[in-house]
Amino acid sequence: MLYQAYQAHSDIMVPVRAWAGKALQLVGGQWLGRADTTMLRNLSAAYELIARAGLTHDRPAFGINEVKVGNREVRVREQRALTTAFGTLLHFAKDIDADQPRVLLVAPLSGHFSTLLRNTVSTMLPEHDVYITDWHNVRDIALMHGRFGVDEYIEHLIRFLEAIGPGAHVVAVCQPCVQVLAAVAVMAQANNAAVPRSMTLMAGPIDPRANPTKVNALANSRPIEWFERNLIASVPPRYPGAFRRVYPGFVQLAAFMSMNIERHLKAHRELYDNLAKGEHEKAQVTKAFYDEYFAVLDLSAEFYLETVRLIFQEYALPTGKLEWKGERIEPRAIRRTMLLTVEGERDDICSAGQTVAAHDLCSGLRPYLKRHHMQAGVGHYGVFSGNRWSSQIYPLVKNVILASE
Repeated sequence: MLYQAYQAHSDIMVPVRAWAGKALQLVGGQWLGRADTTMLRNLSAAYELIARAGLTHDRPAFGINEVKVGNREVRVREQRALTTAFGTLLHFAKDIDADQPRVLLVAPLSGHFSTLLRNTVSTMLPEHDVYITDWHNVRDIALMHGRFGVDEYIEHLIRFLEAIGPGAHVVAVCQPCVQVLAAVAVMAQANNAAVPRSMTLMAGPIDPRANPTKVNALANSRPIEWFERNLIASVPPRYPGAFRRVYPGFVQLAAFMSMNIERHLKAHRELYDNLAKGEHEKAQVTKAFYDEYFAVLDLSAEFYLETVRLIFQEYALPTGKLEWKGERIEPRAIRRTMLLTVEGERDDICSAGQTVAAHDLCSGLRPYLKRHHMQAGVGHYGVFSGNRWSSQIYPLVKNVILASE
């Protein structure tokens, strides 16, 4: 009933938002031009907030059409290098002759689309040949395509690295740090030719026992049966993935927002004020963030429940119990892949100490192949987006990739 209740509320809001949008056009397009008053500006701001009050379930566009390489602007084309039912290996191809380091950027599968890493992609693209894991919304994937759990996630990463070819690099952001480390370990154990030359793990829960956050506390507050009973829902019949069991994206979004509800309320109050005052540039920054933040995708029930149980409840990776297809995963088998871990000082989702734990697990790596960076003054999103990412963290990532080429 959880998904059905959400869908009913969403359907009710469609005409309300449409009415607000029409009213906004009328007030903003006609009246404001004739009588620019405080009352009309306030009314226009209110209508816009109502028109925006909803979630989307389709991936936004990356919108990266060109990038500056050296001294010239270069066209960027999105190409599907490999596609499965559950994800696409998306290549940002550039019209250049020079060879650049090939990088697989692994996006989180945690309720948002891969476009959450748009700034990460645009920062790396001038100097790297960038690919990204473009995960699909499972509510649009028919039951006939089967399950998608942690094993299948790791299998996708291996297939994607093999498709890119030997000599590539991998950069994981947040949740997939565990699966990336596992995939590289599996490839190293099998002497796979496509094992990456470097592995960058950014703000990921390698060992959630270190400095637990609210996320960790929530995961351990109930038995796994409670999560399955209360947070898993069936996709309504109107969608291609009808009756598939999922962890809805709107539930994950609600959980994220509840952690910092005052911050989100303040942001929307400021958005209203900026719109009412005609400060459109300031308003656009907030609108762009929430356009992305309110675009959500559902996770398969098996992936969500296995993630909670294996990573946050049983700590399977740091305790040496994580398996792939029945075989024990051995991070110490990684011997030639340079490791960089990055953490944010103010990260309240994946706190300091959780990602650097990868160094102890990768005991087969010599010290010169291990590097760690703690970025002062940033929270979770500041690790992979914003000024400090581009000016202070990215240069370190670039240097690790170049050093392992």
